[in-house]
Amino acid sequence: MSELGATLAAVPQAWFATPIGAIGLTLAAYFLGVHLFKLMRHPSWCPPVIIAALLIAAVIALLPIGIDDYNRGAAWLMLLLGPATVALAVPLYQQLGQIRALWKPIVLTLPLSATLAACYAVLIAWLLGAPPEVLASLAPKSVTSPIALSLTQELGGSTALLMGALMTTGITAIFGVEWLSRWMRIRDPRLIGLALGINGHALGTVRAFEISHQAGAFASLGMSLTGAFTAIVLPLVWHLWA
Repeated sequence: MSELGATLAAVPQAWFATPIGAIGLTLAAYFLGVHLFKLMRHPSWCPPVIIAALLIAAVIALLPIGIDDYNRGAAWLMLLLGPATVALAVPLYQQLGQIRALWKPIVLTLPLSATLAACYAVLIAWLLGAPPEVLASLAPKSVTSPIALSLTQELGGSTALLMGALMTTGITAIFGVEWLSRWMRIRDPRLIGLALGINGHALGTVRAFEISHQAGAFASLGMSLTGAFTAIVLPLVWHLWA
């Protein structure tokens, strides 16, 4: 390899030696994902975050950089996940009257829904002979990323596998909730939003805000309560079962 070729090959590694490369790649992939999402006429099965994730994976595969280099730089963006989740309290406050009026069905529905969301994936994987690490990675797949990452690390699961499960769960929940709501002729944005938040975590919540502000508020409620319930119950059940 010529000296010029060696110099050009070292450029991506130099970029990712600081957080600027990973942050720049992430933001560029997201905005390009949003643009492609609009060009494809907003398909519910392919949200912008999925397009961005595929673009980032392609860049990492093509350039002479490792996933550890990207993760090290993108860790600065991961710090923003917590405050972004807390900021969802604003639409919740704005819909407080509606939530108070429906607190009984919400309280009765949410524990069962959150339990089923965690159990069915673990049960299927267990029946297929998956090891404990895989089960621990799948159990928190229906809660928002900051909580799911902490739970997986506590249970001894794989972060990479969890992130794949989170993506798959979010896309499947969006597609399933929208298809079922059309099939069952459910048009109440509160019900659709709550179902998206409980089953589809942050991806479902983003989709709910695209439907309406009210659906987004109830999706935030479903995502927040599912995360809190799972964070309390799952470690207790896991350690008793293990």
